[in-house]
Amino acid sequence: MPGPLAGVRVIDLTSMVSGPLATMTLADQGADVVKVEAPGGGDHARKVATRRGGFSASFLNNNRNKRSVVLNLKNPEGLSALMRLAESADVFIQNFRPGVAERIGVGEAAVRALNPSIIYVSISGFGFSGPYAGKPVFDPLIQALSGLTTVQAGSDDERPRLVRTILPDKLTGVQAAQAISAALFARERTGEGQHITLSMLDTVISFLWSSDMNGHTFQGNEMKVERAQSFIDLVYETRDGFVSIAVMQDKEWQGFARAMDRLDILDDERFTTAELRDVNKDERVGLIQDVVRPFSTADVMSRLEAMDVPCAPVLTRSQMRRHPQVDANGIIIESDHPTAGPLRQAHPPARFSQTSFELRRGAPAYGEHTREVLAEAGLSSSDIERLESSGASWQGNAESG
Repeated sequence: MPGPLAGVRVIDLTSMVSGPLATMTLADQGADVVKVEAPGGGDHARKVATRRGGFSASFLNNNRNKRSVVLNLKNPEGLSALMRLAESADVFIQNFRPGVAERIGVGEAAVRALNPSIIYVSISGFGFSGPYAGKPVFDPLIQALSGLTTVQAGSDDERPRLVRTILPDKLTGVQAAQAISAALFARERTGEGQHITLSMLDTVISFLWSSDMNGHTFQGNEMKVERAQSFIDLVYETRDGFVSIAVMQDKEWQGFARAMDRLDILDDERFTTAELRDVNKDERVGLIQDVVRPFSTADVMSRLEAMDVPCAPVLTRSQMRRHPQVDANGIIIESDHPTAGPLRQAHPPARFSQTSFELRRGAPAYGEHTREVLAEAGLSSSDIERLESSGASWQGNAESG
């Protein structure tokens, strides 16, 4: 059965990760996503390392279930062809720097003039006004400005640290996909489209506020210097590896003591309540480390699981792929890409009871669907030939990345 967004057409002018992840989420849920790329190679993610068959893993993992069209928007005919596609679309999404879309003629006003009910989406790095709005942006810069690096450090006194994954990019992609779905739902009720704007900076700050900005929530009682939170560094070394243990509630602390045959720690006045265990977090973490270090990971896991103490082994990426829980979830799927060969990717995490995920196509070759999509928009063969001869469009080879 088609996905829940079957019948929705998305015109996607995004590149790199945040926008492409958002539109792949929609594509995986059934939307027809037309990825519009520029001449000269298109999305930069096509060019990065870890490659096979002309495709990068990054591009494959953020662009499946899409079709690729190459249009030169600096050419009036290429711009006109894009607007022809936008006329029948439900969603138009771009992540140019603020002002660029308007300058090249694909801003919200221009698109809405042709399609009043469209959902128009603008993604930026720092925001749409203010001193940083026009700056170039990459994920580490958002981590720095948002405070995420000091959250990752554990306290303001420690050297700031990057999260070793592009969290702002990916969070923004997830947020954008959710916002688009909400706007489509609202349009079903009202018939009206709207403009969605979101920035990577706002996305991360909002994300942090739910758990990492408690010391700045009560006006007039702000923390001057942030101290490490109680959930930081809950990774402990065992005799042969590492394990994560979370003992927040009284029952979990008591269960830990019994599981490890250390009932004496229940009488330690530093840890008799949840508040005291938080106040004395460094001592608590140090004690747990001392207790578990002599044991193997398997032994620690067995003891703690028997007492229902929250715990998990710390796995490498290779170990994660083979873990029985990951296997039971069916989150990792295998497929054959016509050019890149056998792939291993993640299944969309949300499962729908009445509609199922369908891998309709792998990530597209550069410009693979240009003629097909333009023909669907009503352009004749001679129209398409004229676009190609003028350099306004380009048809790629399905056998290359």
